[in-house]
Amino acid sequence: MEHQHAWTAKWIRPDAGSGLVSERMQQRTLYRKTFDVADPAAAELLADVTADSKYRLYVNGTFVLRGPCKGDNWRHYYDTVDLAPYLREGHNAIAVEVVHYPSLLTGGGSDGGPLSEWRADAGGLWLQGQLKDKQGSALAALDTDASWKLLPCDAVRIGRETKTLFVGGTEEVRGDRIPAGWREAGFDDSAWDVCARPLAPLDRFWGQLMPWQLTPRPIPPLRETEQDFARLMRAEGLAAEEKSPAGGLFPLTVQPGETVALELDAGRLTTGYVQLAVQGGRGGRIELLYAEAYEFAQPELHGGVRKAVRDDMAGKTLTGNDDRFFPAGWGTSGEPETYEPMGRRAFRFVRAVIQAGDAPLTVARLGWRETGYPLEELGAVRSSDPLTDDMWRISLNTLRGCMQDTYEDTPYYEQMQYIMDAKSQALFTYAVSGDDRLARKTIDDFHSSLMPSGMLQSRYPSVSRQVIPGFALFWVQMVHDHYAHFGDGQLVRRYLPTIDAVLGWFDRRVGDDGLVGYIPEPYWAFVDWVTAWHDNAGAPPARHNGALTVYNAMYALSLLQGAELNEAAGRGDTAAEYRARALAVNASIRGACYDASAELYRDGPDVPMFSQHAQIWAVLSGAAEGEEARGLLERTLARAELPATSFSMSHYTFRALAKTGLYARTEQLWKPWKDQIALGLTAWVEDPVHQRSDCHAWSALPLHEYAAETLGVQPERPGFAAIRIAPKPAGQEWAEGTVPTRQGSVQVRWEIKDGRFALLAKVPAGVPAVVVLPDGSRHEAAHADIALSCPLPAAARK
Repeated sequence: MEHQHAWTAKWIRPDAGSGLVSERMQQRTLYRKTFDVADPAAAELLADVTADSKYRLYVNGTFVLRGPCKGDNWRHYYDTVDLAPYLREGHNAIAVEVVHYPSLLTGGGSDGGPLSEWRADAGGLWLQGQLKDKQGSALAALDTDASWKLLPCDAVRIGRETKTLFVGGTEEVRGDRIPAGWREAGFDDSAWDVCARPLAPLDRFWGQLMPWQLTPRPIPPLRETEQDFARLMRAEGLAAEEKSPAGGLFPLTVQPGETVALELDAGRLTTGYVQLAVQGGRGGRIELLYAEAYEFAQPELHGGVRKAVRDDMAGKTLTGNDDRFFPAGWGTSGEPETYEPMGRRAFRFVRAVIQAGDAPLTVARLGWRETGYPLEELGAVRSSDPLTDDMWRISLNTLRGCMQDTYEDTPYYEQMQYIMDAKSQALFTYAVSGDDRLARKTIDDFHSSLMPSGMLQSRYPSVSRQVIPGFALFWVQMVHDHYAHFGDGQLVRRYLPTIDAVLGWFDRRVGDDGLVGYIPEPYWAFVDWVTAWHDNAGAPPARHNGALTVYNAMYALSLLQGAELNEAAGRGDTAAEYRARALAVNASIRGACYDASAELYRDGPDVPMFSQHAQIWAVLSGAAEGEEARGLLERTLARAELPATSFSMSHYTFRALAKTGLYARTEQLWKPWKDQIALGLTAWVEDPVHQRSDCHAWSALPLHEYAAETLGVQPERPGFAAIRIAPKPAGQEWAEGTVPTRQGSVQVRWEIKDGRFALLAKVPAGVPAVVVLPDGSRHEAAHADIALSCPLPAAARK
């Protein structure tokens, strides 16, 4: 929602002559505004603030918040923050550190800051606020204008990105180039510049758009929690008597000319900002290396295995990207010098190399400020499977690590929001918390990525464009998922034109054979990370011959779901058209892609290649139905030579098995997850082929499966206006838990005993419920408390 009031503040930034220093790959500026407060208890100060590209805001030396939320070329988000709690009697100061990353046009690749951070050609700061009394009378205007002081800061150099892809290079920071105490009210800023030419207020341009279209932050502020490291893994340069658990290490003093190296374990893979506080140490340096795991330096000597047990140090080292800080030396025990990187880092382990120069260097504290979306855990599941608790805990930590101001694929390597990943992450979020705020932002993000052709960008926001056509279909399915869980017809109507555009793009590529044909270059026809498809970057090799069965089946399912959305919005003719198109595509899949001799669907017409993926999507699209679909999946699971779905696509394997009554077969499919528990992982890996990342949220599948299938809680009608409970045992003897829904929490417990299945459930009062037991019997629940049982059918037995 756009702001409805006139803007009075101006964008301020350094003059062009003090712009980007190219070798530093960013422009950093310090801003200050001082003012007096007679009675803090009687004062109000609500401020709107944003910057291009990132900011950290302080009041009287106290950190308040960082931002902004990731936007794009059409929306620049601002934060609204109450600064009154930080005021004091007398002189006060608002201090803001802003970094602007160069645009691609001015030479800024991923070295110069995260590619998911939108930026204009020039950066700046914008803050609007008035100091008022309790009656609302203005006491002082604090809007950014020519009264603010600023200082271009050359203390930070961003190096080349080496260990990651799109998060930007790490920092090299010279503490002696940062004015001591610049965030405090008493700091002397008389020598600082003023903004000689602030940009005019945003509502004075008569429709001419500026680079920053201000929009209120659409999601809650990210949580930030102070944390200390759980244990010391290894120490070099310390006497034996000096070594102690991580909590007792600090303060730690390194004598002149000496070096100490500490390897610290956070206890789990986490995301945040490492915080360093030092005293003295002029001429010294501290390197902070961030790692997900201990790795073999020569994996070829260990069967090609790179990581193995993640916290096993034997024969391994920590490798990763690193920040470097050179203390100015002014820090004291009363006021230590501090360092915190501007960019968010992901890590489980941190290797700190502390090298003293000509003076002793004391590390007063080394911890981190953990950050992430404020996900509230309202749901939980337990079962007779002894690994259920671990599966849930690791999945939850994985999801949290990939939930920031966008859904992310990997917090360590990319920090990018991809549609395929986000579609699954949203479902996982619904199962855990029933919270759709980040999902709504994500749906809108990708809607805003729409290109004139009708195609969506596959990752967004991103200043580097990428298209994976199949991901646009996942976006249509994501809108459908949201409608199923929340019943928000207004949201559906908002995005119907974009759904039409996406489905129209595929319709225009349907050939005489009735199939969506060759995916044009330079688009990436990615489907899944599969060993057999490795040389084709995750695309079935059949893509070179023309149509892909998987893409056509995904298109057919998206048409069917698009039809449901159009029907819900009252567009019956469009719904009928989409259903007719889906029927035609499915008929073409059956006619052109089914191989009668193999009794499987080929990866493409007339191409003798087969995979699990083509069979699964043929079932999901409706190309194969009923007993034919069930037999198809049974043959698929029996064919070990078929390229199998990876973690990203396993979600759809499970959906196909659930659709055909074969969900009990998923028991054997959890092995790749359970094997990771023994490897000491605290978040799930990205995929079994590359195993690049140790935290990738499309792998947090248990969160959805346990809630929606093991307990069986799903929407019977959109928005859970009626609740469906259809438990599907898959090797467990009992399961219990709570699933949050829009109507309230649903509690389920079931048990298998003496050949019978018994269920107890509680649904929100006044909400109708339908229970489908494993024998297929359907029961309309008359009360909020439900108790039912049935004989356990053979298909559901272990």
